[in-house]
Amino acid sequence: MAQHKITCIGEAMLEFAPVGDGLFRQGFAGDTMNTCWHLAQLLGDRGQVRYLTKVGTDPYSDRLLTFLASDGVAIDRIARDPDRRLGLYVIDLNGTERSFTYWRDTSAARRLADDAVQIETSIGSSELVFVSGITLAIIEDQGRRNLFAALSGARSRGALVAFDPNVRLRLWPDETTVRAATAEMLKVTDIALPSFDDEARLWGDTSPEATVARLSALGVTEIVVKDGAGDVVSKRGQEVGSLPTPPVAGIRDTTGAGDAFNAGYLAARLMGHSRTLCCVTGQSVAAEVLKVFGALTPKEELQTIRQSLFARANG
Repeated sequence: MAQHKITCIGEAMLEFAPVGDGLFRQGFAGDTMNTCWHLAQLLGDRGQVRYLTKVGTDPYSDRLLTFLASDGVAIDRIARDPDRRLGLYVIDLNGTERSFTYWRDTSAARRLADDAVQIETSIGSSELVFVSGITLAIIEDQGRRNLFAALSGARSRGALVAFDPNVRLRLWPDETTVRAATAEMLKVTDIALPSFDDEARLWGDTSPEATVARLSALGVTEIVVKDGAGDVVSKRGQEVGSLPTPPVAGIRDTTGAGDAFNAGYLAARLMGHSRTLCCVTGQSVAAEVLKVFGALTPKEELQTIRQSLFARANG
């Protein structure tokens, strides 16, 4: 059976997630890592899902690699930096809404794109490459230039490039820089997966439909705009549609919901499903992660979604 080759690029971090009564659970997360992990679970042996990053040589970096490998994520594109280590963040919850406190100045992932040849070689013959706005923010100017060149090369070899702008303004020196970097990234983007609140804040979009129109005018041919509990508005080629987001009972933590949606959408997309079913799958994965603390969905729930995807593909 042919495997879909996927490379996700970004920063994995040490996560401390609240579980109640002042206690925290230690895990690993990060926006592109969350999407990568979910993709590996959803695709199973139909996917060869790699994470491309840089970590330290500290014990927590070792544990991250063990965690990823044990859950089916290929780690042969993860480099080690003896002078740096994993970044760390703590989740704070106000009801079900989350905020984050970060310690990432010495994160090894900030150097993941320093070597232009290495990053192009690491992407290799991937069918799909996934990047986020956080990836762009942490690697800074030269890293971004190297990454853009590598993505352009990957597209010339037939790869699709997916991009979630995931705007975190505090990671950037100013809004001018984030706009310029995002504009360059969109030039090498095939599938855009923005969140409407980010796009409204950064670009002044008045609706998800306005975001679709703006990105379409920039040449992006496939766009999916997430809007929390609001409708998902999407476009693929000339097809445009809006899909209500089903209500979710028992929400505990909104961390990672957008990342989980991205994985569901992209997994279904790689399996050849329709635009609508791709969005439905994204919603299904996001709904499950909303019900737990932290950024990763329970595996048993993902197995159910995977079985449904495979059944539809075989049918």
